[in-house]
Amino acid sequence: MKLASPLFASILAASLVSGSAIFPSAFRFVPKWNATVHAAEEEGFGPLDPAPPSNITVDEIIKKFGERESAFNRARDNYIFRQTVKIQTISDDTGKPDGEYYQVTDITFDKQGRREEHVVFAPQTTLERVMMSPVDFDEIQHRLPFVLTAEEMPQYDIKYLGRQRVDELDTYVFEAGPRTLEKGKHYFQGKVWVDQQDFQIVLINGQTVPQDTRRGHEDLQPPFTTYYEQIDGKYWFPTYTKAEGVLHFPAANGNMRQDVHMRNIVRYTDYKQFRATSRIIYNGEDITNNRAPDDQNNQNGKDKAQPATAPK
Repeated sequence: MKLASPLFASILAASLVSGSAIFPSAFRFVPKWNATVHAAEEEGFGPLDPAPPSNITVDEIIKKFGERESAFNRARDNYIFRQTVKIQTISDDTGKPDGEYYQVTDITFDKQGRREEHVVFAPQTTLERVMMSPVDFDEIQHRLPFVLTAEEMPQYDIKYLGRQRVDELDTYVFEAGPRTLEKGKHYFQGKVWVDQQDFQIVLINGQTVPQDTRRGHEDLQPPFTTYYEQIDGKYWFPTYTKAEGVLHFPAANGNMRQDVHMRNIVRYTDYKQFRATSRIIYNGEDITNNRAPDDQNNQNGKDKAQPATAPK
C-alpha cells in the first residue's frame, strides 16, 4: 500500500520497476504479526506445548507437510471460486471506514482450460489516503492464501514451535520466514498451524516481507491472518483473510507524516472442482451439439424400441 499524493503516476511507475532496481539491502523486516497472534489466542486457542511431537520426528512432519501442500496446490488449480476483496482505511476520529476499494472476481477457466478472472462487481474506489500498488495485488493472489509446497520449502527457514489445540483441531505450530531475500520477490513471514491428521495448513498469521521502507517510496502491508476450511473432505482451502494494522508513512515528497489504519478482508467462496467436457471435432469444426440427421434419429429410435425377445 502506497501513500496517495500528487506524485501518484511517478510513484506507481517506480513501484512497477522496483523488482529490477531495488536490492534486498534496501528493505527491512517488519514482523508485527505477533500482536495478531496474541489477540487470536484469546479465542479458541489452547496453550502452546513446546514438547517434541510423539511417534514422529519434526523432519518427518515437515516432509509430510510439504508433500501434502504440493498435492493441494495442484488440486486447487482445478477449482473455480469467487474472490471478494474489501480494502478500507479507518478514520481515527470515528473508527469507521473513510475510504474503500471493493472488488468481486470469479476465478474460472476458459474453453481451453486456461485459468482466467472475471470481475463481477467493482465500484469506483473511494480510497483517498492510500493507493493500491502492484505488491498489494500480488499479495492478494499469492501470500494471503499461502501454500508452502515441498518445492518452495528450501526458500524458508522453518522452526518447530510445538503443538496447540485450535478450536476442534490438534495442530503442529511452525515459524516460517525466508532464508534469503531475492530481489524482486516477496515472501511470507510468520506462524503456520498444520493439522496433525491431514498435515496441511489450517491457519497462518504473519506479514509480507520485505516491506519497502525507503523514504518517499514506502510500500507497506498490514499483518494478516488467513483461515482455511476443509471443502471437499480431502483438502483445506483458504476461505477468509483479515489484515489490520496501522501503516506508518514518514514525511516525504511534500507530504506530512501520516499513520493510516488499514482493514482488509478477503473471502474465497463457492469452491467447485472444474470438470472439462468432451467435444467432438469433425474437419476442424466443433459438432458436439449438432443433431443427427432425421433418418439416423429414426433408425436409432427403431433400434432402441426393439429390445431382444426371448426365444419361444
